[in-house]
Amino acid sequence: MQRLTGMDASFLYLETATNHMHVAATAIFDPSTVPGGYSFEKVRDLVDSRLHLLPPFRRRLLTIPFELHHPLWVEDPDFDLEYHVRRAALPAPGGEAELAEFAEQVMARPLDRDRPLWEMYVVEGLEHGHIATITKTHHAAIDGVSGAELTVNLLDLSADAPPTPPPDVPWKPDRIPSDLELFTYALNSLSRSPVRGYKAARRTVATALNLRRRNRSADVHAPPAPFSAPRTPLNVAISPHRRFAFTEVALDDVKMVKNALGGTVNDVVLAIVAGGLRQLFESRAEPVEGLTLRVGLPVSVRDDSERMLLGNRVSGLVADLPVGERDPVARLRAITAQTKDLKESQQAVAADSLISLADYAPPTLLALAARLAPMQRFVNVGVTNIPGPQVPLYCMGARMLEAFPYVPLIAGMSVIVAVVSYDGQLGFGLTGCRDAAADLHVLAEGIEKAMVELAEKI
Repeated sequence: MQRLTGMDASFLYLETATNHMHVAATAIFDPSTVPGGYSFEKVRDLVDSRLHLLPPFRRRLLTIPFELHHPLWVEDPDFDLEYHVRRAALPAPGGEAELAEFAEQVMARPLDRDRPLWEMYVVEGLEHGHIATITKTHHAAIDGVSGAELTVNLLDLSADAPPTPPPDVPWKPDRIPSDLELFTYALNSLSRSPVRGYKAARRTVATALNLRRRNRSADVHAPPAPFSAPRTPLNVAISPHRRFAFTEVALDDVKMVKNALGGTVNDVVLAIVAGGLRQLFESRAEPVEGLTLRVGLPVSVRDDSERMLLGNRVSGLVADLPVGERDPVARLRAITAQTKDLKESQQAVAADSLISLADYAPPTLLALAARLAPMQRFVNVGVTNIPGPQVPLYCMGARMLEAFPYVPLIAGMSVIVAVVSYDGQLGFGLTGCRDAAADLHVLAEGIEKAMVELAEKI
């Protein structure tokens, strides 16, 4: 058994009937090179042979009586692989629109908390004879970086990779403890929390004071104030139904812009997202000149010792996105100047210190805080950039052609953007509320257009 951290548990507490907290990836493969030909059964057998490399896939939740403490992960004695790996097919012609529509339907459904919190759909009927996989996993189990590392365990570096060796120690399911045992175990765990909680609180206060002192320096550009995001049409009540759109830009083009105009790859990504949002607002005939949106930027705080560890190790930065800036170069330079200040401000370190206190907060209090936080207009939109491998990957010999991430919305935010790099491309996965962002494709088109505009300025 393993206790969820406060941060992992907060993603359970954030979940509501209209807000499902799973992350996902849609990947497209060319199965023409699979030895002996592709079959759904081969995919399921592959997953079965690698379950020992995918720890969350056989773990399910146990809640504590009276919500005395955060839930536990247990190795599920009733694990059923056939429930989790599912077969589907697209209607003709099996293009981008049909795949996006199917993904929308998958993302709109919550995961069953009585089973391990993941599902994989093997989708057939794509054009050109391609297949796709859509894998969704609850955010309580993984973040973007650990999710990418987990997914790589289902893939190979070559089309003719040798079979995966079996585990050194056979998997053993847990015995499900009684409510009395869970209650006693929680009490024992809580009895050790006060001292650790006091030390975490002391570190958090010290970090916050240092950050406040730095931000008051005359030569420092202070980060945006919390709870002050502007009111926009993006920030409305959301339904449980989703829109999903995706697009790509060449990583070489992004690097070319970065090298010519300054900044980082992530700065260029933010600039083209700002350009896409500008087009979205213009298409809606919304005021855009001078508009600045507050953007949330998840940041991994994993160090090298935490690679391949599951769960969530993320903090966050908050920045201003100059959507109202007409000139794409000025837009990029404003973002570059701001992110440089943010990196030096230790804002992410301070946020990580604050998040660590969640380990010691009572579940009922943490659940209330998790649900109230999105209502405070902290940010207007989220953008997350996940690094991926720059070499081709294969599944059973089928080359992965493209990959697009999905991250969940939070209450009051109708659009969020996720980006993953893979084999020379940046894949943009755009999540939207079906009712509030029916025009999500306009944002996808705007991102492509903004990339072209920047490249033309070189």
